[in-house]
Amino acid sequence: MEIKRKILSIIQKQLYKGKVIILYGARRTGKTTLVKKLMEDNQASASYFNCELQENQELLSNTNSVLLKDFVGKKKLIILDEAQYIPNIGLILKVLVDTFPGTQFLATGSSSFELSNQIAEPLTGRSRQFLLLPFSLEEVYQNQPLIQIKSSIPSYLRFGMYPQVYMADGEDKIEELMDISTNYLYKDILQLDAIKKPDILQKLLKGIALQLGSESSLNELAQLAGTNVHTVNRYLDLLEKAFVIFRLTAFSKNLRKEINKSQKIYFYDLGIRNAIIRNFSPLDVRTDIGGLWENFCISERLKYNQNHRRFVNTYFWRTYDQQEIDYIEEVDGKLYCFEFKYNPKSKSKFPKIFRETYTESEFKVISPENFYELADLGQ
Repeated sequence: MEIKRKILSIIQKQLYKGKVIILYGARRTGKTTLVKKLMEDNQASASYFNCELQENQELLSNTNSVLLKDFVGKKKLIILDEAQYIPNIGLILKVLVDTFPGTQFLATGSSSFELSNQIAEPLTGRSRQFLLLPFSLEEVYQNQPLIQIKSSIPSYLRFGMYPQVYMADGEDKIEELMDISTNYLYKDILQLDAIKKPDILQKLLKGIALQLGSESSLNELAQLAGTNVHTVNRYLDLLEKAFVIFRLTAFSKNLRKEINKSQKIYFYDLGIRNAIIRNFSPLDVRTDIGGLWENFCISERLKYNQNHRRFVNTYFWRTYDQQEIDYIEEVDGKLYCFEFKYNPKSKSKFPKIFRETYTESEFKVISPENFYELADLGQ
């Protein structure tokens, strides 16, 4: 069963416009599969290079115009996979795109820490950047009706939606997840910024996983990991740049009672989160179902926004007297507010003080009964 990635058609429309295409995404989210799909329409004039291979690193580690001209030749599409392994890749891409404007260059990277640091200045105004995440509801909807997707929600909350995990059966899902999570932590993250204490990273990730759905206290995370707040902040930044976690900050503009210096931390994929705490138990015996559903819904909105190039501000909201909204999107001055309830019978209402203070706002409750509204499915 093939699932077409939504971002593929968007990238195709950006080809051959004089910009370098940068495709980010964690390992095993399908970057290589996607770029090889792009090559299908250009097979006779496309080249693919795995930049993890030493010979390709040596091949591309210079800006000599004669050598580069020979390298490009008559190719119309050149793909550099895991380009962060090429020294000075930003400068090399700048020279390539300036010298060969008729050739499309596409670079992928599993670490925005390494790749974006190298390309930020050299490629200013010369690139388009995209993020490939695990499968989204919108993508699986291409092959499954809504009623079947609804029945699969418990599986998504336990095992996540990484392509290889999604395609696996039964216990193989756990085997795939444990393999991915190990590669996540030890192949990429521990290489970033020369992290020398993996035990701190493991304790930090477990602390984040156990706080799912709650506001994250840096002091508490530091105590759990046996380190200081400065180190926690640095590791959180690296985890974000390796596409393991993302953060929401508190929304606050007018009200004195609003909490304005807090954050929540979520995982891009719940399978990775559950692998970290070694818990793949069925939902009916779990105590973290609320946090799982909240994380799932917010990550699906993130995927939807990425796949449709919706550039929005995202927040959560809470007051000191415990009024709260799980998730807010700010678009052109309007606020779209969401509350996530796994139990559709749970009561939830739009906080009056928020509604009256921020009049340009809407409120929606999302449960498994109307999950399709997360991505406008079935419309």
